[in-house]
Amino acid sequence: MERRAIGAGPLTVGAIGLGCMPMSWAYAPSRRRGEESLRTVHTALDLGASLLDTADLYGPFTNELVVGRVLRERRAEAFVSAKVGLRAGEQHVVADGRPGYVRRACDASLRRLRTDVIDLYQLHRVDPDVPVEETWGAMAELVGAGKVRALGFCALGAAAGPGAGRRGDRGYRSTLRQLERVQQVFPVTAVQAELSVWSPEAAWQLLPWCAARGVGVLAAMPLGSGFLTGTLTPGQGFEDADVRARHPRFTAHAMASNQVLVAGLRRVAGRRGPEVTAAQVALAWVLAQGPHVVPVPGAERAHWAAENARAAEVRLTAAELAEIAALPAAVGAWD
Repeated sequence: MERRAIGAGPLTVGAIGLGCMPMSWAYAPSRRRGEESLRTVHTALDLGASLLDTADLYGPFTNELVVGRVLRERRAEAFVSAKVGLRAGEQHVVADGRPGYVRRACDASLRRLRTDVIDLYQLHRVDPDVPVEETWGAMAELVGAGKVRALGFCALGAAAGPGAGRRGDRGYRSTLRQLERVQQVFPVTAVQAELSVWSPEAAWQLLPWCAARGVGVLAAMPLGSGFLTGTLTPGQGFEDADVRARHPRFTAHAMASNQVLVAGLRRVAGRRGPEVTAAQVALAWVLAQGPHVVPVPGAERAHWAAENARAAEVRLTAAELAEIAALPAAVGAWD
């Protein structure tokens, strides 16, 4: 698998990463299996998907424990991306950017991950009650202490309205202002943001800023929370604890309307032969957005991790990219 730089420094990863979140957070609890999660991470590493993206929130904590069991054996093969800044309260998730909390959280993550250093430590969310410079400064101290190699920032875009066009404003302006502020404290190595065929807004608003500064981009949810794989059917329903059960893009109406996107990806895949899937075309589209972009698809099963990793072999032509660009905008605004 080809290597891609994370930022302007010497950090490199495989062209495709592995989002570990679905193994213990946000999606269908009934499908979570500890041993299968371990096989999934091992499979990703076997195929060169070296970036493992986790967070202390996922579980909470259990996701890092799963990754840590793999790192105990294969730390040298992995690029570990962890996050800080969100914690689970009794009823909801809360932001916490206090410097003392950041330091304690990092130490706890290191213990769970069974490693001496985190390759990329990302600010999950900005705490509205703490100046972002203070939070970022505490994270920078962790680099100086040798506990973290580089810092990343998770970008949060405001939802586009139901009638927004293909280039509708998803509202990354606030994130860009925050990035400019923290960049004055310590360099941003990577920005993680949602980026996919059905949520392409970051490509227009965020990627130019990153490319101009040598900042890497981790594309979150590049498969549209599973929709772009073509394995979900309108009206199928989701478990109560699954975030998609309350998401406007996963109502029966929106899923039916958005099947046109899956059909478009399948057409491109079909011309490539039976070995290429819609999911791989969706990931190839993300890879085509720039040499500094690394898609980080989530996977709960080893065979999905293998399918995703092999998307790095798919190179879309200019005509195929134009065909995908001509697909209609997705129906349903993100929360």
